[in-house]
Amino acid sequence: PFVPIDVVSAALSRASEWRALRTENRRLNLEVEATRRDGEIIGAKGSLKHLFSLVESVARLDVSVLVHGESGTGKELVARAVHSASPRRDRRMVSVNCGALSEALLESELFGHAKGAFTGADRARAGLFEEADRSTLFLDEVGELSMSTQVKLLRVLQEGEIRPVGSNRVRRVDVRVVAATHRKLPRLVDEGSFREDLYFRLNV
Repeated sequence: PFVPIDVVSAALSRASEWRALRTENRRLNLEVEATRRDGEIIGAKGSLKHLFSLVESVARLDVSVLVHGESGTGKELVARAVHSASPRRDRRMVSVNCGALSEALLESELFGHAKGAFTGADRARAGLFEEADRSTLFLDEVGELSMSTQVKLLRVLQEGEIRPVGSNRVRRVDVRVVAATHRKLPRLVDEGSFREDLYFRLNV
């Protein structure tokens, strides 16, 4: 059976100076709630056609994307659609749920770690940013990041650099970030639990 979940909102905001600032990798905000069937985005009517048009538009631009929607509304499907229509589609998209891991484990997962960085780290390990090099990294529930991890994510977005846990060596990465959250990030910024500069890096 063909059973869609209604799209509640789909809105894309661009900075008016986008084309002039493209080399600075300005960010777009894509605020959507998607429908799904058997793991794919579906739809035929106007609102979904508009959603597809937004996805196609943002996919062609090599910028970070912020997806907002309640749990179960298909945010990862939107991320996969953006990746599949992008110039990075030949490489596998990498995903992680930022709310499912402790701060220490998430930082090791994202940035990797050096041998001996912590108990049990008997060998060096590359993180998801390195795994997603020249591809797309989907950060689900980005609103759950600790302030420490937010600082490190901001560095990646600004400088294209990561530093593995326990290492002094900086590594360059070329990763497109698609972030998603069910939380209202402007409210978290006002409350002091989400960095304003990171929010603006994700949301122009």
